[in-house]
Amino acid sequence: MALALLFLGTLIARPDLVAPTTNLSPVGAPPIWPMIFVVIACGAISGFHSLVSSGTSSKQCDAETSSLTIGYGGMLLEGMLATFVLVACGAGIAMGLTTDGTSFMGVEAFNHHYASWIGDTGLGNRLSAFIVGSANMIETLGIPENVTVTIMGVFVVSFAATTLDTATRLQRYIVGELTTAIGIPWAAKRHPATIIAVVTAFILAFYNGSRVGAMKLWPLFGATNQLLAGLALLVITVYLARKKSPISYTLIPMAFMIIMTGWAMLINLKEFYAGTNWLLFSIGLVVFALEIWMIIESVVVFMKLHSNVAEPSPVG
Repeated sequence: MALALLFLGTLIARPDLVAPTTNLSPVGAPPIWPMIFVVIACGAISGFHSLVSSGTSSKQCDAETSSLTIGYGGMLLEGMLATFVLVACGAGIAMGLTTDGTSFMGVEAFNHHYASWIGDTGLGNRLSAFIVGSANMIETLGIPENVTVTIMGVFVVSFAATTLDTATRLQRYIVGELTTAIGIPWAAKRHPATIIAVVTAFILAFYNGSRVGAMKLWPLFGATNQLLAGLALLVITVYLARKKSPISYTLIPMAFMIIMTGWAMLINLKEFYAGTNWLLFSIGLVVFALEIWMIIESVVVFMKLHSNVAEPSPVG
């Protein structure tokens, strides 16, 4: 429903794009290369969605052929949503922005909201541009402003709620797999695994008694998510190699993603160390070490597969 309203609002409003074509050096921003590759671009590649596809989307398929409609179709819709976000933030916001009783229009509205790099100002500041810009466009359909803002606010909250629901379910799957692997089968059952997933999320949410909670981990999310995407491609590449299937179409993007996101993680680690943010530094270092470990394990598997192919078949 919200996507349909956004689509119609964009067609009717046809707002002018006021965002600059390029801004290669915004004040306070991290380097565009390689950080551009750790943006959460779900319509292109996402580690979270690699877990969703294996844990939940696969259960929607009545046959293997259904995966194209369910998986690829879902990614197309996410890509469409990403396009609407760009239109709302780069054009819709120019239709009117009110801050502290002062109204801004056009380029002035965009420049006011994006006066400087907002990477450290919290998630709410990022979401407000989308909500206001989308509401402005939907308002052209004849819907009152207070209703359009409410609709988009509920849409964003619903999107977050369904994401958390899926993440909790995936966490239960992961807990089950890990506990089985380390020899604790009772913890892999449905209820114990769910309790572990929910309790650990609860601890993160109320970490350190602050209202920020798990948002303290937000600066790590982009690099970690896209790193997971590269590792998912790595697993698929190993699988295809074992099946003796072509691997170039997963090997090339896998190598690119792992190199770019690994590079971005190193930049993050340097910043966390310089800022004495030991929580993020420790978690990022562990994630980076796990990445190196998985790469080494995969190289060993590839070497074994190559040696098996190179060995001559025994003569009977």
